Amino acid sequence: MKIAITGGTGLVGSALTKILQAHGHDIVILTRGSNDSKDAIDYVQWLVDDAQPELYLENIDAIVNLAGVSLNDGRWTDERKAAIYNSREQATTEVLRLIHVLDDTPKVLINASAVGIYPTSLNAEYTETSDEQAHDFLGKTVNMWEGLADQAVKEGVRVVKTRFGVIFDKEAGAFPLLAAPYKYNIGGKLGDGKQWVSWVHVEDVARAIAFSLMNDEIEGVVNVTSPYPIRMKQIGDFIAEALHKPNWLAVPEVALKLALGEKSQLILEGQKVLPTVLNTHGFEFNYPTITKALQQLLR
Repeated sequence: MKIAITGGTGLVGSALTKILQAHGHDIVILTRGSNDSKDAIDYVQWLVDDAQPELYLENIDAIVNLAGVSLNDGRWTDERKAAIYNSREQATTEVLRLIHVLDDTPKVLINASAVGIYPTSLNAEYTETSDEQAHDFLGKTVNMWEGLADQAVKEGVRVVKTRFGVIFDKEAGAFPLLAAPYKYNIGGKLGDGKQWVSWVHVEDVARAIAFSLMNDEIEGVVNVTSPYPIRMKQIGDFIAEALHKPNWLAVPEVALKLALGEKSQLILEGQKVLPTVLNTHGFEFNYPTITKALQQLLR
């Protein structure tokens, strides 16, 4: 297949590119940089003045839309929240334009999304058939994002909305921040520790996207989370055990809210989300449990 990826140089995009190349697929990465080609990857400029990416995207079989300002970097000021929202709206709108103008319509659009669309809860369990939606900033952002992606259905495109959980990677994202205090002997629970963390290893995120690309029966919402979500306190317990470090310093909720502002909800609140669609279609996680993931992440 010939696959175009937006956000292809980010955490998930980089992992996905490696997997797809290893399986012999041709990759085009849409970038704000100049048109270029290296390492058997074509880089095509988009989202800048005078860019015409459609001229380089003929015979594209699929688009994977991962573009958007990171949720993890920086405090959630009004300016930052606007950038998070607007970057996703701009990128997805441009993807829709490309789908419309290309002579050969791509067969599938995989659009990134997030479990933040589900309301936070200590007791609820969410699958792809759950109708409940959060009405906070994340919920509204994801709802807009998915609503735009769904418009590609009108063009005859199979649309898959991959709702990512908290992505764990050795060097980037949330996990290094969670593990760092333990390495310095100051680890402990965050908030009351009861909040659910629907986590997933970055390698399984990339593999789940590739799996969805190749499986014509998969469409609509796909939760990309480990089949075994756990509570925040359990994550701390497992990290402490794996590193042979103490687990004693609790960080109260009020301190996290003062330090992080509204962004603290990423740590203090959560949802129990299950990957029912992936499980039903026979996807096998390389890192289904936190213990197996930690063996790789802390190696």
